[in-house]
Formats: sequence, C-alpha cells, structure tokens
Amino acid sequence: MISHEQLNFFENQGFLPLENILDGEEKEFYSQTYDSFINNEFDTTDLRSDLSGVKDSNRELITQIMLPSRVYPDLLRHPMHQKGLEIAQQLLGEDMILDFDMLINKAPKTNQPTPWHQDAAYWIDMPDKRALSIWFAIDEATLENGCMWYTPKSHKLPLREHHQPEGKGALQCQGTEEESTAVPLKPGSCAIHHGHTLHYSRGNTTNSHRRAFILNFRPQRMVELERKQGFDHSGKRKLRV
Repeated sequence: MISHEQLNFFENQGFLPLENILDGEEKEFYSQTYDSFINNEFDTTDLRSDLSGVKDSNRELITQIMLPSRVYPDLLRHPMHQKGLEIAQQLLGEDMILDFDMLINKAPKTNQPTPWHQDAAYWIDMPDKRALSIWFAIDEATLENGCMWYTPKSHKLPLREHHQPEGKGALQCQGTEEESTAVPLKPGSCAIHHGHTLHYSRGNTTNSHRRAFILNFRPQRMVELERKQGFDHSGKRKLRV
C-alpha cells in the first residue's frame, strides 16, 4: 500500500497523508459505529472524557473515547484495523502491532483547539522509539472543523517541553501554524504521523461534527513492556482484569 516515494516522505517529514483507504460501504459502517459510541450505545465507563479540559455542563467539547476495539472487539476484524496494521508494518517494520485505538470527536460550534503536542510526551521510557498514529477521517476534515496540522521534520529533533494546564486536559507544548502544514482529508482517507511529530488541530467552527478514528502502533516488545509496567491506555495505572 505504501510506495517508495511515500516511505521516503514519511521518514523525512514525519507525517504522510493517504487518500481513499476505505470504500463507501466501509465508510458507512464506521460512521454508524462511531455514532453508536458517541450516543452511549456502548458502555464506555471510565474510557470517555472531554479532552478539552473545559468544564461545560451542557456538552463535551472534544470527546475522547479510549480503546473502542476493547469495547467492541469486532472492530479488529474490519478493514480499518487490518489496513492500518499493514501500513504500520510497511512504514516501520514487521514487528509493529496495534498498541491502542481511540475516537476523538469535535462537536459543532465548539471552537476548541487540540493543543500542540507530541505523542511521545505521554510515553513511559522505552528503548525502541518507533511508533506511529493513523488518523482516519470519518467526516471531511477541513481547516474550519479541525483538520490536523503537522510540523515537518520535528520528529528528528529533541522532544519539546510539555505541560498540563491546571492539571487537566491534554498535554501541550509550543508550536505554530507558520512552521507547520495543514492536512485536510476526505472521509475514508487518513494521515499518519510519527510518535515524535509535533501536531495540533484548530477548533470546530462549523455546524457539523468532526469525527476521527485513531490507531496507534508500536513494536510488539514495546507493547509488552508497557503492559508489564501497567500501562494499557485506559487512563488507569493498573491493567484492568
């Protein structure tokens, strides 16, 4: 699925857009399944939060649901996870496996940005730094509703200093659009970024949702190390039985 030119671009720039990974029927399946999660048709107790960190009694601004494939294991047998694994292995090696997945939805007219950050800021200390995220657009991702922005070559530089404002919400660091590239996407397309690539997204100023389904991959031995140390990305330090 990945050409030699695309592999070189990912290695040099730290991100890579891919168009039309899912077909029409597949896109409809994920759209319906996504809405079932957002509408609480699945039990996501302890896995759902507002990534914005803003207390709003009326609604979530940036809904994050961790580990949807744990809640609904049938997802693992559908094309997104299968194709995502193939992409990850072609880009970073055959020992890459799924570490975790998540849903992030920006509700209409919330205009709440996801701050600049690098995924590696969340990691435990791991000797093998290979990792990537595949960001699938369920809706069209535009400048107005919060498409991804990536800072080219930032994965080759030292990790920037991160902080968490007032002990809540997402980790964040310094970054600018001027040094970065916007990546609008059609539904069923995806953007891939290295675990050290600096990225962010604007808030959603439109009348529609901006739904994204994200898969995260890293080497099998590093996933085993995480689990051994009690990290399963559920938001709890101890693994749940």
